[in-house]
Amino acid sequence: MRLLSIFLGLLLPLTAHAACEGRDLRLDLSTETQAKLDDTLSNIPFPEGNHWIATKDGTVLHLIGTLHTNDERMGPVVDRLAPVLSQADAFYFEVIKDEMDAFEKDLANDFSPVLITSGPTLVDLMSEEDWAALSATLAERGIPSWMAAKMRPWFLSMMLGIPPCLMKTPNFDRGMDTRLTELAEEHDIPQYSLERIEDLIALFDSHSLEEQVASLTRLSGALQAGDDQMITMANAYIDEQHAAIMELAKIQGLEASGLTPEEFDTEWQNFEDQLLVQRNAKWMEKILKLKDQTVVIAVGAGHLSNDYGLLNQLQQAGYNLERAKF
Repeated sequence: MRLLSIFLGLLLPLTAHAACEGRDLRLDLSTETQAKLDDTLSNIPFPEGNHWIATKDGTVLHLIGTLHTNDERMGPVVDRLAPVLSQADAFYFEVIKDEMDAFEKDLANDFSPVLITSGPTLVDLMSEEDWAALSATLAERGIPSWMAAKMRPWFLSMMLGIPPCLMKTPNFDRGMDTRLTELAEEHDIPQYSLERIEDLIALFDSHSLEEQVASLTRLSGALQAGDDQMITMANAYIDEQHAAIMELAKIQGLEASGLTPEEFDTEWQNFEDQLLVQRNAKWMEKILKLKDQTVVIAVGAGHLSNDYGLLNQLQQAGYNLERAKF
């Protein structure tokens, strides 16, 4: 999510290195796993497509699924989208750049939103073995153990999902959101946020510290991403296979977690509920108020598919949906 670009910029001394290099893990799926994935995807509403047009009466919504990290293949995509999207009356992002910049400025002076500010730290709340494994993994991502010990578990969970290679990639945060922001600015189109960063942090922090620690400990293996995961996600995104990204992550997460399927499903559902379900529901409250205008809604591609996805919710609200060129 775009929020991570703030934390990366403040925490890490990024230098110019080659971008992530790895193998697309979809190429290595067994016949059995591919069949399981295909069967799952066949039952998911709107599993594909990064550009959909939703229309109802005089309202036209261009829903663009985004990837928050940079990929040079996005350049031609934006060039193709520009003639249509530049005619919009407004752009809606998860959080607009001006608000991100203001939050980053505040965070540089006060890092408490992501810190454990009182009571025991993670060193006290985790077993010695679990803490040693977690701190070693975070050190690979540029976060020393003394700093990690004081950070909120939800924040560290997200950091584990960032491969170390991305920490050393120039312009890592010039993803599709940033490129579409530049397009809106070029054409003087108003921009609005679907949520506030403060509300997002409050959502992630809604569980007790002890519950967050327990979840982080159980899922630390499943959350870790490397070059291969980054390349797989980027390729699947360019292929407009956003539901496959999520389902493949679920399959591989179970294998890496060491948990039983039942235990992992519980953790995954909690993750999905916080990151996608609750946020989509809040966004829809704003989206359904848009009337008699043409609007671009650019959000992470994972928010488009599934029963709780924006596309399915719009269809249920009486919008006609059509997949468009991306």
